[in-house]
Amino acid sequence: MSILYYDPFTEFDRLFDDAFATRFLPSTTVETTEGGRAGRGTQRRGPWRPRLDLHENKEANTVSAVFELPGVKSEDVNIDIHQNRLTVSGEFKADIPPDDPGYVVRERPRDKFSRTINLPAGVKPEDVKAKLENGLLIVSFPKVTPEQEPRRVAISS
Repeated sequence: MSILYYDPFTEFDRLFDDAFATRFLPSTTVETTEGGRAGRGTQRRGPWRPRLDLHENKEANTVSAVFELPGVKSEDVNIDIHQNRLTVSGEFKADIPPDDPGYVVRERPRDKFSRTINLPAGVKPEDVKAKLENGLLIVSFPKVTPEQEPRRVAISS
């Protein structure tokens, strides 16, 4: 049997955020400035949430969480573990000022980001490994610690 570390409330939050952002703050609206140039469109409020893939390796007894963080340097990323929750946060730092008049459309994120996932019970912070390469942050942790593995108890007669 495979254990999936899935938090349905995260998807509900995303569903409501997207529904309300579409209804009240349409992201496809392009505001025009003087001279007919497109200005900054309406932006979503709150931290941006990077995309995430979870991969289970049964042979190695590990789970890998892969976060998409294109253009982010490792010194701009924080990984915190608190009460069996792993939080990846940081900030996209743009070299170009946000009001540069040369841009017609700006869709890439330029803001703070945060994403939290639940860890299996018993995972120690020193068991969590992370590396950032080619815009992907890969965080690996054990699926089941040795203390959590099922043990057979003999019945005495």
